[in-house]
Order: sequence, then C-alpha cells, then structure tokens
Amino acid sequence: MPQPEPQSPEVTTRPYDQPYDVITMGRIGVDIYPRQVGVPLARVETFGKFLGGSPSNVAVGAARLGLRSAVITRTGADPFGAYLRGALGEFGVDARWVGEVAALPTPVTFCEIFPPDDFPLYFYRHAGAPDLEIRAEELDLAEVRAARVFWMTGTGLCVEPSRTATLAALAARGRARHTVFDLDWRPMFWGAEGSGETAAGAAAPFYREALAHASVAVGNLDECEVATGEREPRAAARALLAAGVELAVVKQGPRGVLAAHRDGTVVEVPPLEVPVVNGLGAGDAFGGALCRGLVAGWGLERVMRYANAAGAIVASRLACSSAMPCASEVAELLETGRVPAERGAGR
Repeated sequence: MPQPEPQSPEVTTRPYDQPYDVITMGRIGVDIYPRQVGVPLARVETFGKFLGGSPSNVAVGAARLGLRSAVITRTGADPFGAYLRGALGEFGVDARWVGEVAALPTPVTFCEIFPPDDFPLYFYRHAGAPDLEIRAEELDLAEVRAARVFWMTGTGLCVEPSRTATLAALAARGRARHTVFDLDWRPMFWGAEGSGETAAGAAAPFYREALAHASVAVGNLDECEVATGEREPRAAARALLAAGVELAVVKQGPRGVLAAHRDGTVVEVPPLEVPVVNGLGAGDAFGGALCRGLVAGWGLERVMRYANAAGAIVASRLACSSAMPCASEVAELLETGRVPAERGAGR
C-alpha cells in the first residue's frame, strides 16, 4: 500500500503581524450528530454534520471568545476535508496549516445522544488518519514558539509521524507559558497488539515525555490516571505538578473542576446546573475558555468559573463547534444563572 503523501496547505495573507493568541495541534474530523435525541443510532433518520476533533474545537471555542486562533492538522483530499477548511474559516480560525493527505479519507465520527450522561461515540478513522500524518519538518516552529498559548493533545502522541511532530513542537516552546497538554485519552487510537502492553501502558512513557515540556496539564480522572497513575483528584494534581507543570487542571465531571498551581493555590469550582442535551463538546468549550483566561492573565478561580460556564453552555446544546459560546453568552450565564438562548444555526 503506498504511503500517504501530505499536500502543502494554501498559504493565506495574515491580517496583521502579531503572534497568535492560540495555536492548537491535532485531531480534526466531521461529527455526525443525530437530530433525534434519545433515539438509538440504528433508528435515527436525520443527522447534522459539524466540524469536530477536540483541538480543532478548542481553537473554535477560543476564536468565539475573541482570540486569534489557528490549528495545525490534516484532512483528506476529499469533500469532507473541504467542508472542514471552510468551516474553520467561518468560525474565525486560521486554516493555513490545515494540509491534505491524498491517500487517506477525512475521519467521520457518529454519536448517540442519551442525556444527561450517555453519549457513545463511533469513530470511523483509518489506522493512519490524516491528522496523524503531521510531520515535524512541516511545522512553522517560529509561530508555535511565539503563540501565547500552544495546545496539544494526547492523541497526537499515539503514532508516528504525529508523535515526533508533536514533541518537536513542544520542545520548540521550551516550556514557555502557556504550553498546554490536553491529556485527551482515547484508548482506541493506541495499538499495543503483539507487545503485551495495554493501551495505557503503551501511552504512559509518551505522556511523561510530553509533560516534561508542558506548563499546563488538563484532563479528567481517567486521563490523569494514564498520565500519573493517580486517580484521586488532589493526588493527581500533585503528581502533575511534580512532573513539572505550573498548572494542573483536573476535571471531575459532576463534582466540577479542581485546579492546582505551583505557587500553592488550589481552587475547586462546582459545576453549573444546566439542562444537558449533549455533553460531548463541553470539555472543548472549557478548553477554549481556559485559553481566554490564560491569555488575559486572570486569577485561577475566575478562569475556572469562566471555563466551567463555557462548558455548561455547550452541554446544553446539540452540537460542539457551532455551539461554542461568545463572551457575552458566558457573561450572561455567570451573571444570571440562566443558559442563554442559542444563536441562529451555523455550520
């Protein structure tokens, strides 16, 4: 089988000569969501398609909150790839580093929606998805180094050449603030067949290597356990800090979020009560809002409350990318306790 050949992305004119507020790197794909909530996938009759992939959604979330954002990723050379590049542009995310891989199709993900807490995912990705074909020599390391926030994910470490490219981007940062490692644990992407290792065992050394370059680590309890061996929230936060990060953010689901800073500050923020429609995009909205707070230099508790609110808004809506809130919507929820009405349908 011929090896996929990445194609160079089209270079667009930069609107101004300033560093990006946020550059994310990693997964992208098309999310196919059922229009019927609470209906098994086998019986769903209508669907909507949306831009998906955690780091791409984080870039969208940051852009919706006023940050200048870009994503480093790859799609297939197919209509779904064209759709994703167009969607990024409409969301205000710079797609100059979104290349094409001719030999691989753009990934598609289906989900089922059973509120409040059951949202099964079905990934249709080849073993070598386009976004795992990012190569170190293709990176604009000067831009990665200059970005106010660089955001990468654990999935980007699962195979070559993405693994080397992701670690090269991290090394270029020199552990600069704010270099974010989203622990993003997806065991189905880690093949340990024939090695005697579990997926978590295969991932652990690469997670440790990435943590050695990061200044911020973000993950839920499962992800923290893969990265540190610790599952109790405060123990996990301590282990992430011991690995060298400046800020550890441990998402606890219905218990809210715990954040611990190297200076000894620890905050624990409860979740906001909202009617949950689809919880899948909440973590990505949290990430985009976290970027907003880091760039602004807010205090830790304010950042966590703001990020929690952004996540709650998306959990109350069907989609992920098109549901990302703008700053006024986050402010409305924090001020009134009421979820703002969703904007008109976008992509």
